[in-house]
Amino acid sequence: MKATLELVDAAMRFEGRNERGQSTSFDADPAVGGRDSAARPMEVLLQAVMACTAMDVLSIVRKKRRTVIAFRIVAEAERAAEHPKVFTRIHLRYELTSPDAAEQDLYRAIELSQGTYCSASIMVRRSGCSITWEAHVLRPEGPGVVVG
Repeated sequence: MKATLELVDAAMRFEGRNERGQSTSFDADPAVGGRDSAARPMEVLLQAVMACTAMDVLSIVRKKRRTVIAFRIVAEAERAAEHPKVFTRIHLRYELTSPDAAEQDLYRAIELSQGTYCSASIMVRRSGCSITWEAHVLRPEGPGVVVG
C-alpha cells in the first residue's frame, strides 16, 4: 500500500491520495494554524474504524440473506488528556433497519468483525484503546417510519 500527502495551502490543509488517485482532505484547528476546512486526522481515524467494521457487518448480514434497509453507526470516543492524545475509549452504536434480521444475526456479525476481520478496530484496540459496542435492530413500519 502506498499513499502521498501534500500541503495544499499556506495554512495546514493537506490532501492525501491513495494509489488509485482517490483523495482525502485534512485540516487543523485554527489554534494551531489551520482553517478548520476539513476533517482532522483523528476524526478520519475514527471514521475509518467505523467504515471498516460497517463493511464487515453488512457483508456478514447479507451473506445470511437478511434484508438491509438502512444501516448506521454512531461513535463516541475519548482521547488521552496528554500527548500523545490517543484514543482511550470508543463506543459504537450499530443500528440496522431490517424486516427479517434478528438481533442475534447482528450481534454475531459484530463479534466476527470486532474479533477477527476489522483490521482498523483491532489495530486501535492493540494500542490500548477500549472498544465497546451496542447493537439495535430496527423494524420498518410503513413508508419511511422506523420504530426501534
